[in-house]
Amino acid sequence: MKICAFGDIHMDYDAAAAVAGISEADLVIITGDLTNFGHRRDAQQVLDNIGVEKERLLALHGNLDHPDVSQLLEELGIDLHGKGILRGGVGIFGVGGSNTTPFNTPSEYSEEEIARLLEQGYAQVESAPVKIMVSHTPPVDTACDRISSGAHVGSEAVRRFIEEKRPALCLTGHIHEAKAVDRIGDTLVINPGMVKDGGWILCQPKDGGWTGELMG
Repeated sequence: MKICAFGDIHMDYDAAAAVAGISEADLVIITGDLTNFGHRRDAQQVLDNIGVEKERLLALHGNLDHPDVSQLLEELGIDLHGKGILRGGVGIFGVGGSNTTPFNTPSEYSEEEIARLLEQGYAQVESAPVKIMVSHTPPVDTACDRISSGAHVGSEAVRRFIEEKRPALCLTGHIHEAKAVDRIGDTLVINPGMVKDGGWILCQPKDGGWTGELMG
């Protein structure tokens, strides 16, 4: 199974539709921020223009998506926020939105709520031999959460969860300038940056395990 993941679309659905890995992927994962302070009608426009059938699509809302975006994704049966889904023997679970920011964006959560949502999703796929975690906000103190000033602004709860549960991969986003690959213990952490800059993630089995690669 091949997985193509990307996020931080911000209504640029032409750039999203042009991601090279979509056509060959068995599963496409959107890691959040479909819109730019938008609602469900905007997110639906993005999904319609990307054109991936929902049978091979999973997604999260980001902090710049209003909560009704998550409601839309749930109604479509593709939502990963606080949920776990099994696909091809792989357990995929996640949390949308972000930890709190100075900007009061539409979908922000406390660290305690992020931890609770991750536990809730993980419990639904705990028996899967391979687990992939999708978190719009990256784990703190990695190359994937560093803003241009050099400060680390990611989630402490996301990092603690990775350290405790050790999923194979953590697919993230949120911090546009932190397009990077890092590692926390056994977990590969990848932020592909904004989709308009061409970044996406390819995940696939390799050498008896699973690997992720930053593309574009």
